Amino acid sequence: MKRGLAILTTFAAAALCGSLAFGNPSMLPKHPGYPIGNPVDPVHGQALGNDQGQNNAFGTEAAIEAASYHDKDSRQSLEQNLNDERLLEKQAGQLPTVQGPDIRIEPPVKEATRMQ
Repeated sequence: MKRGLAILTTFAAAALCGSLAFGNPSMLPKHPGYPIGNPVDPVHGQALGNDQGQNNAFGTEAAIEAASYHDKDSRQSLEQNLNDERLLEKQAGQLPTVQGPDIRIEPPVKEATRMQ
């Protein structure tokens, strides 16, 4: 049992490290609020960024565009409930009046038993 758990943990750690090592930099978000320019290593002169060429964004317009970037993903869109089309009247604390057959459910007991 311990050996299997150790092997499973090793494979999970290797998969996590592999996914981080082979991440696709072209999938990084492309909006003006993503601040990266053309950074260069001061010692070797090599480029540091994976997505070189984007300008640093600053100002209120860039902040607004960056804040609204994921709005389309986080917007709630509910499907229309077909049962709501039958509603005629909806009152708080009571069952709604609906279009269709008028079904009344009578209580099972009309009068309580009285003790002498």
